Amino acid sequence: MTGYPEGAPCWADVTLPDLEAGKRFYGDLFGWTFQTGSQEYGGYTQAYSDGKAVAALAPQMPGQNDVPPAWTVYFDTPDVSATAGRVRDHGGETLMGPMEVAPFGSMLMARDPAGVRFGVWQEGTHHGFEKRDAPGAFCWAEVHTRDAARTDEFFTTVFPIDAKLLESTAEMDYAVWMIHGEPRTGRYRIPDDAPAEIAPHVEVYFAVADCDQAVANLQRLGGRLVRGPMDSPYGRFAAVTDPLGATFTLIDPETTIGEPAGTV
Repeated sequence: MTGYPEGAPCWADVTLPDLEAGKRFYGDLFGWTFQTGSQEYGGYTQAYSDGKAVAALAPQMPGQNDVPPAWTVYFDTPDVSATAGRVRDHGGETLMGPMEVAPFGSMLMARDPAGVRFGVWQEGTHHGFEKRDAPGAFCWAEVHTRDAARTDEFFTTVFPIDAKLLESTAEMDYAVWMIHGEPRTGRYRIPDDAPAEIAPHVEVYFAVADCDQAVANLQRLGGRLVRGPMDSPYGRFAAVTDPLGATFTLIDPETTIGEPAGTV
């Protein structure tokens, strides 16, 4: 058992048009190894670091050619059907499921009223991340939205989350979602003047030992630097895309500059 509390990020996967290219890229970048599931599950491929499950790669299904490659973050629930009901009751949309993925668990794909797409996972034999907060593994999730108030209200109603606003200015609006007093997810408001193609989404952060070196490796492997590297009180980080177009963030959480912000 992983012991993830309800509402905490517990798993992440990326949907790609070329699974083999994705395996080469992420295997070289993070040192991941892979195990492909049966065709019953569409070739869903689990990634491992030091023998522990850290993420998964999924091929695009027929009819998904117009869906851009993207990472999906899954939030833990003890009852996926009840969560689906709350999603619908509070203005969200269920996109897929709830459905059982026997014997691994049950899942739901949903979208909040501001357009943020996310997953929900109720564990069976698959408990979620077996390794995190270490190089080559997930360490943070951040919800990017153009309607901060609406997204905060939705997620804190659907899940047992408390939103703590850290900064609220025209330039920066950022909150941390707390569960039992522990920070579990960030929420960032996309600025009004940001390009229209920046859609609401959940950004996944992977820890690295050296952000600058990881960016150099990523570019050598065909990935693209979007922003950074830059320093913060939480680590040196860079927003990037893989060669197939899926965005994510690299962060060295040990290299910190400045003091963390307090609540507003």
